[in-house]
Amino acid sequence: MEASEGLPIYLASLISTLLLTGSKTNSLNSPVSTVNYELVKDVYLDLKTMLANKSQSLCKTDLDEWMLESRLKLNTDLFYGRQVEMSMLMHLLHSVFMLGNQPSFATISGKKSALANQIKKAIQDRDFFFIEGKFHEAACADTVLSNALNCFLGSITEKGSNSGNMLMSLRWRIHDAIGSGNSLLMDAIPNLRRLMAAETSTTQTSSKGSTLRIGRSHTMLRSSHRLKFMLCKLIGAIACKAYPLILFLDDLQWADDITLDVMRMMFTDPDVSHFLFLGAYRDNEVGLDHPLTEKLKQMKECGTNFVTVNIGPMEKEFVNTLVSETLCLPPSLCRPLSNVMHTKTGGIILFILRFLKSLNDEGLLWFSLSARRWEFDLLKIRVKEISSDVVHHMTLNMTRLCKNMQMGLKTAACLGANFDTEILQKVKKDDDFDMDAFLEKCVEDGYLMRIDGSNQLAWAHDQVHQAAYELIPIAKRELFHLLLGSRLLMKSSSSELSDMLFCVVDNMNRGAKLLENDEQKHELAFLNLSAGERALSYSAFHTASRYLITGLSLLKHDSWEKHYSLTLRLYDAAVEALYVTGDFSRLTSLVEKPLKCAVCFDDKLNIYNYLVRSFAALGQMEEGIATCFQVLAQLGEVITSTIAPEIVHTETVRIKTMIQGMSDDRLLSLPVITDTHKLAAMHFLNHLLYQAYFVKPELSPIIAFRMIDISIEFGVCNITPFAFGVYGAFLVSVISDNEGGYRMGRVAMELMKKMNAIEIIPRLSIIIYSMINIWKEPFQASLTKHLEAFNIGAHRGDMEFAISCLFHYVNTSIYGCGENFVGLIKYIQAYSKRALQCQQHVVGSYLIATHQQAFDFMGVEENAYSLYFVGMTEDSCFDTACRNNQFSICRYICQKRKHVAFWTGDMDVAVEMYELSKRFPLGSNAKILSDLVSTFIDGLVAFYFARKHRSDEAKWRAIGEDIMATLEKWEEGSTWNFRNKRFLLEAEFNFLKGDHRMTMHCYTESIKAACAHRFYHEEGLAYEKAATYLLHVNDHDGALDFFMNAKKCYEAWGARTLVARTDRAIAVLLPLCSDTQSALRDSFEPDNCIQHVK
Repeated sequence: MEASEGLPIYLASLISTLLLTGSKTNSLNSPVSTVNYELVKDVYLDLKTMLANKSQSLCKTDLDEWMLESRLKLNTDLFYGRQVEMSMLMHLLHSVFMLGNQPSFATISGKKSALANQIKKAIQDRDFFFIEGKFHEAACADTVLSNALNCFLGSITEKGSNSGNMLMSLRWRIHDAIGSGNSLLMDAIPNLRRLMAAETSTTQTSSKGSTLRIGRSHTMLRSSHRLKFMLCKLIGAIACKAYPLILFLDDLQWADDITLDVMRMMFTDPDVSHFLFLGAYRDNEVGLDHPLTEKLKQMKECGTNFVTVNIGPMEKEFVNTLVSETLCLPPSLCRPLSNVMHTKTGGIILFILRFLKSLNDEGLLWFSLSARRWEFDLLKIRVKEISSDVVHHMTLNMTRLCKNMQMGLKTAACLGANFDTEILQKVKKDDDFDMDAFLEKCVEDGYLMRIDGSNQLAWAHDQVHQAAYELIPIAKRELFHLLLGSRLLMKSSSSELSDMLFCVVDNMNRGAKLLENDEQKHELAFLNLSAGERALSYSAFHTASRYLITGLSLLKHDSWEKHYSLTLRLYDAAVEALYVTGDFSRLTSLVEKPLKCAVCFDDKLNIYNYLVRSFAALGQMEEGIATCFQVLAQLGEVITSTIAPEIVHTETVRIKTMIQGMSDDRLLSLPVITDTHKLAAMHFLNHLLYQAYFVKPELSPIIAFRMIDISIEFGVCNITPFAFGVYGAFLVSVISDNEGGYRMGRVAMELMKKMNAIEIIPRLSIIIYSMINIWKEPFQASLTKHLEAFNIGAHRGDMEFAISCLFHYVNTSIYGCGENFVGLIKYIQAYSKRALQCQQHVVGSYLIATHQQAFDFMGVEENAYSLYFVGMTEDSCFDTACRNNQFSICRYICQKRKHVAFWTGDMDVAVEMYELSKRFPLGSNAKILSDLVSTFIDGLVAFYFARKHRSDEAKWRAIGEDIMATLEKWEEGSTWNFRNKRFLLEAEFNFLKGDHRMTMHCYTESIKAACAHRFYHEEGLAYEKAATYLLHVNDHDGALDFFMNAKKCYEAWGARTLVARTDRAIAVLLPLCSDTQSALRDSFEPDNCIQHVK
């Protein structure tokens, strides 16, 4: 009989164990531990297992080269004992596939490597997209997501026509989401360009005029925000009902902020569906204070389907199954070995596999040709000492390899988690190791894996990678890296160096401390500059900052004299990267040197630009304004911090006269600015205008006037339309020149279009649709404009003003249009979270206050602030804003409280907030819609207290009459927006005078106007005020009718608090009404009626 013939190994092992007793010897004649059957039950169970797995246990086994040489072939794709965890994930998969109405999220902690492979197997016959990426401790984390998407899109593109309608549908979805020429995404994801079959087109415009480097920081910050938004939209476009998407990211403990922010945005984007995010991490490396913990908490709070799967060590029984199937032995015969292995390895799958491999290598586990089965020396295995750390254990095993193999492993370990064979060939010495033999052995032993369709290799596991790296003695690691990086640098041509730049710089930086020659340090500093600028172009901002800071650390104290250009470029790029990543503390300390050592003021402008914007981001508006004053003075534009009212008046008359003397055509035909200093002044005036809005509103008109002066005298730039818009808002809000303001808004929009200054659309839309057009056009008309501006800003990365557009949408919806709270509340929460994600804390504070406002009207007894910040309340937010001189936040909270108090009938609080808000005047800032409504509410509050006939009646009557006169002027500009409000004020005024006929006439007209103009919330208010008046004149039947109509309006508004109040009034009135009203009693639920009204 040939060696390859005979019984199946499983059956032969079972029979031979029953027949043979005593001890045997292996090929080295060493004693072998005997494993016998002790119970008939064990034999029965093994036979039962054999019959249950006939295809595996009874299959014919040919003795291949591996078995003949007694070498154990391990399957690394093993999965045992994870059925419960797998079923949880499969349930999520099913919900994504069948429902998919919202994204789902699962975190996998612990020993999680094999789980992803099982998920891929489970969906391979179904129409799912699967994208996977893996973070590494020493690698560029901010490129992992884009690389994963690039690989996926590359594989999709390679399928080409074989994909049929799927590929065409995917192209259209991506085109609808991000367009076909998105250069930012296509630079980061090259295969996206291949898929879309469109080259990036860059629109050249004349809007910028002469350029200075100061414009780049805002561009890079927009790139950061835009990249996150675009990645979110791209992933959302890939996922669809026909092809749900699973995104698996491993080792999240090393993930970058951009990736985690993208994932968080996915769960707040209403357009994302049929998407499952699987995030795996090592729980032993993520404690309560780890940044990932807070990020995961924020993701959970997005209200998505969330599952936590904890993958612990394998239990003994599953280890035994693994050993049984690997050795093709009956389970009962493997149990003594598997118990020992479980004890020594702790049930860690990678440790188990490497331990089996080491037993085979050491001759403690071998294949017996005579017995046709695997045998082992249990006694020696029991006493074998191994490290409790799997990495240390693998490193020890690697030390038993030949020196050439060890050198190959050490070299490969320095090239990263995956690498190209070309780089390995260049970086090794000729006599280090034979490439082909080394790679074949590494793949065979399970150290490395080949990546299909490329020359790339990847480590089988990051702990295998770590074990290989630890072959290098700690004391020699820096030198080893430096030698490898230097060798790669010297062997590479300029074109090859471009492709290998990051690998060269990463290795040389690890050994930079060993450099003693100044020229070598200079060369490495230049390489870090090149790597940093390359990373910036890829939007890998954290990676860029690391390279650039390292480059700066290599500079000598005399670098400003000897290497001025290199030094300045490093500082410029470094503060740019730090600003975009939000590392403001390091930025503010870093700018001192260039501001001191730069030889001319022009070279400092870029640094000042980052510094000013950092102050704004930190909320340090006073410092930002002071710095702007300093820079503008150097640029010949002196602005004082204190502006007298008479100066504002004089300048207003001068600018108004100058503009009135110029036709629209002349304004639109102004030349483009060419003076670089004046262009720089426009940038810093723009920064100053933004920061003054919050803490020094009296400066706003003077700044806008100066920007208009520069534009008319020296030419226009992309900021000029915004300046015209601000001036227009000043005209309508401060000096009541509606037509002049409307004209400036129209000129600003036309100039923006002419210059193709798309980047300013979000901020200009805020001015036009929140501050100018509200005086002339229906409030409702601006709602879609705000959302359109947000989408444009988000697509271009201008999240600063894009988020503000969301606030103005919410502000207009609640204060102006009376949109239903129930439908609005989920958007308010999503917008608030997005504002905080984008570090827009001031606007975030407005939105959170609005969230609390919605809760108050809806009758939700919950602290909205606690949904965003632990322990925060509206009072603490107000106090913090007061301490930080953030008066706009204080003013908005006062308005919100007054608004809620008035509508809910707490007039004492309303008047308290009226008085408190005087501490935070609007100044010369333009009014937004909530300011207009606040003025209207002030008039109603004033007439309410005038009717009290107290000692201050004259004061309140005068206030009410002044506001009523103001509303009459406002109505001249927009009957639609202000007629119902003016009539309601007149009704309250006539109520005060006791003119019954005019009072009811004005109430009726207010109700009619509010209904006709779709202000249903204010229609309800007019009904309620009329009902209150009718109660005053003892017309109970009329009051009941009006209260019931008010209730209907409040129900449509979703204001359950107001519905409950009208229910209480109705409950009291019903018994007092005449019989003609008795039929109405049946239309009310007794439970809704409270039997007492104060």
